[in-house]
Amino acid sequence: MSDFNEIDLDLLKRLSEADGIGGMEREVSRIVTSYGKDYSDDIQYDNLGSVILKSSGKNKTNGPKIMLSSHMDEVGFMVRSITAEGYVNLLPVGGWWGHVMPAQEMTITTNDAEKIIGVVGSRAPHGLASEVKEKVIQPMDLYLDLGVTSEQAVEQLGVSIGDMITPNVPFREMNDSNYLMGKAWDDRCCVGVGLEVLKNLSESDHEADIYFAATTQEEVGIRGARTAVHTIKPDVAIALDVTTATDTPFDNKGMKLGDGVVLSVLDSLTIGNSGLVQMMEEIVKDLLLDVRYDFMTVGGTDACNIHKMMEGVVSMTLSLPTRYMHSPRLIIHKEDYIQTIKLVTEFCRRLNWEKLNQLKSSVGITKD
Repeated sequence: MSDFNEIDLDLLKRLSEADGIGGMEREVSRIVTSYGKDYSDDIQYDNLGSVILKSSGKNKTNGPKIMLSSHMDEVGFMVRSITAEGYVNLLPVGGWWGHVMPAQEMTITTNDAEKIIGVVGSRAPHGLASEVKEKVIQPMDLYLDLGVTSEQAVEQLGVSIGDMITPNVPFREMNDSNYLMGKAWDDRCCVGVGLEVLKNLSESDHEADIYFAATTQEEVGIRGARTAVHTIKPDVAIALDVTTATDTPFDNKGMKLGDGVVLSVLDSLTIGNSGLVQMMEEIVKDLLLDVRYDFMTVGGTDACNIHKMMEGVVSMTLSLPTRYMHSPRLIIHKEDYIQTIKLVTEFCRRLNWEKLNQLKSSVGITKD
């Protein structure tokens, strides 16, 4: 088991507890810039709000460009309307299952950055017909109770239509401290991976220019990666995102927390570059890391839009398994996090023009 002190736990706490749905990622991007500025040569934003941190290669002008991409946005809600009685109707931003919402605390972030706490309404089971008990409430039918009596009282709190709503969940080390619970691990844990990689690379030479893109609006259409890739114009890209752990009594199918790195061979929107997958396998072997493979038949990552841009970008996804994705509380494992950081750091150290040409030739991209 890797040593706890290898990672910055406070960084993960700050990333998890920050509030940021699609199009409103400012709190998260400020954490990215404040942490990453000491390990970057340049920081820029694109016009969708993605923040891009650059770590220059030792040749300064002539190395291949690597894009690491992790999305900052979490699934959440907006204020859709306010009733005369002071209840707040919700508009889902990203994919929610109604089962995970009733009786959960939520935070409204106002235009003045005030934090207003409410609870999602639920019903007592007493006397409910079985068909009502068995029915999943649709997220659009849910409401937030702020504990006030009128629309005017809600407005006096500073709440207005379109305000961001996110789960009110503190970061927590579980009873086995290798297990970390918090909100927004999709995809804030991978934002942490990108920042830790930049920190590691600041202590060693690398030929490639490394660009870490903390992207926006992935949960609502994989939008931020599309604009960030045009800003960077990378030669190769690694999307860092989560995948579904299946090690609970609900699933029991084998994707366990704590078993190491996950190479995504394909998902429903992207086929990973085969040479890139092979290079990752070589590094895993050299570093004595643990490895498993992911074939996600539903959903995709930032790689979906990155690999189709310009003339095409050599791309794949590395995944971290998480329990309870797209719910207020998710659980990840430190070992998966640490091993992914090690893998990505070493990949960035190794990639040069010769290696890149080998990756391209793996899918028939050759001048011969």
